[in-house]
Amino acid sequence: MSGVICPITPKPLTFPRPSSPGYDVTTDLDELSHHTRAATLLCLRESDTRSCVSLMTFLRLKLIAVALLLPAYSSAQVPSPSEALALEQRGDLAHAAQVWQAVTARNPLDAGAFASLGVVLSKEQKYPEAASAYQKALALNPKLPGIHLNLGLAEFKQGHFQAAIAPLRATLVAAPHNMQARALLGMSYYGTRRFAEASKHLELASKSDPANSALRQLLAQSCLWAKEYSCAVEQFRQILQQNPDSAAAHVLTGEALDGLGRTPEAIIEFQAAAKATPAEPNVNFGLGYLYWKLRQYDDAKTALERELSVDPDHPQALAYLGDIEVKSGDREKAVLLLKKAVRLNADIRIAHADLGAIYMEQKNYEDALAALQRAVKLDPAQPDTHFRLGRLYQAMGNAPAANQEFAKVRELHKKTDDDLLEKMSGSPPPLQP
Repeated sequence: MSGVICPITPKPLTFPRPSSPGYDVTTDLDELSHHTRAATLLCLRESDTRSCVSLMTFLRLKLIAVALLLPAYSSAQVPSPSEALALEQRGDLAHAAQVWQAVTARNPLDAGAFASLGVVLSKEQKYPEAASAYQKALALNPKLPGIHLNLGLAEFKQGHFQAAIAPLRATLVAAPHNMQARALLGMSYYGTRRFAEASKHLELASKSDPANSALRQLLAQSCLWAKEYSCAVEQFRQILQQNPDSAAAHVLTGEALDGLGRTPEAIIEFQAAAKATPAEPNVNFGLGYLYWKLRQYDDAKTALERELSVDPDHPQALAYLGDIEVKSGDREKAVLLLKKAVRLNADIRIAHADLGAIYMEQKNYEDALAALQRAVKLDPAQPDTHFRLGRLYQAMGNAPAANQEFAKVRELHKKTDDDLLEKMSGSPPPLQP
């Protein structure tokens, strides 16, 4: 035969770098071992001993060369914290996270590695994954410095306010003067609508950072919704000192003053807000409602009509304007306003109560009963609605039901008018993490 048919094409002997992209020295070793075995078997069947010896020598040399790279390759492939830190310092967060994940895979009991992974993931704004890493670190070492604060912050950033509370409280147990944790805890309480607890923590945080207007605003809102009106007034006063033309601050100050029963002073604040921003939605309604509470119906009507010029479909303005028309005796106009208010918002008690009274006057007892029952359901503590319903039952000849309603009227103490805060806002402004 003319010679050996080599199963591989020999190439110049090279020494690949272990750090070359995509290079896997173990694969190279496996391939070379396979080719060496194949060449040996083939040479045993051929007669060209010189070619076989040359081929075998080449393959064995390369096999030795590649094998010599194994220690360096192995060392280069082992992930290390120093490598992750270097990547993080260079701003290569994605690769830093990958290295930390490899470190935690090799050392699943390394709490510090999980915590460091959480930090990098937080910098990437991957808060769910960061929270998971922090939780693993916390389970391994609850005393790891900063782990509770970092976990609380990751939960807060996701809007998981309830989940953020426990780790933030743990942070403050260990470090009562940590104002970052204090502020985050106050905001988390606000996010869960626990306004009284929020105000306690936010007050301390605000005192440590008096120039932080956003923090003071949140404190003022917390006081307002906790019905701590004196606190709210004081905070809004300070906001107004910094920005005297803030319509929002005037409105919120007015709401707090109304909660304190200082309605005439609240009107002054709303007048200032209306002057600053006459087309601001809800401002003229608030002013009109305050006038309505003081039974200054002409002024109330003017303010409510201004509100409707800004927003013709403002259901509360329509309802209270309709009530003023009832009081002035214009039943036809009142019905139009009240029906429109109910179409826009079926949960306005005064609209149903007034419609029920008008229907009863018209001896339309079926519609009157439905309207008054709806009004009672919306607010069972209002004695005037029970009284009207009792009168209706009397007119319908249902004495037992009438007596039951009159008994409820006697049981109920006169309830104060609803706070303007509830009328205007319904719920506090949402917290943006």
